[in-house]
Amino acid sequence: MVFYIISLAIVAYSWKRYFKDGDGDVAMLSVMAAAIFAAQMLNWPIPGGTSAHLVGGGLAAVILGPYGGCLAMFLNLVVQCLLMGDGGITALGANAFNMAVVAVFAGYWIYKAALSVLGEDKRALAAFLDGWIGITLAATACGVEIGLSPQFGYPLSVTVPVMAVWHFALGIIEGIVTGAVVWFLARKTPNVLYLER
Repeated sequence: MVFYIISLAIVAYSWKRYFKDGDGDVAMLSVMAAAIFAAQMLNWPIPGGTSAHLVGGGLAAVILGPYGGCLAMFLNLVVQCLLMGDGGITALGANAFNMAVVAVFAGYWIYKAALSVLGEDKRALAAFLDGWIGITLAATACGVEIGLSPQFGYPLSVTVPVMAVWHFALGIIEGIVTGAVVWFLARKTPNVLYLER
């Protein structure tokens, strides 16, 4: 319930900021949510009773900005939850916190910080770091949550290392995908990227 309150408050604030003065792009929001939905269908099991999958939060933030990225991730999670039973209603608040808040906002801040240090010409590398570190932080948050849950059979000493280490390794794939997409968009349609607007 705590994560429902936190996540819904941040999503509501993101809605207000993204659609402020009618500037929010509904079409891009929908396309991004659909693309993330497709990417997240790729799942693979990892030790410790859970699984890993692409998240897409960092990429959503680079294209839509952090507020639009948060909304796209949340819409995607609601559809997965209600139509596919993925995660379930009881876990939606925590899933939204991990993927729509941590992955998106942390990834975006990492991206901006990397751009300021590396320069605009290293946008693909900044996006790689965004995707890689963003998913690792989101997975670590998830590991803490499931380790503290009385319904889950593993303690923090198992869940945090499993989620953090595996996603740190597998997050390289997320980073590569994020960096490659941003590299392509920066050359072909740079106006699509949030910082270019």
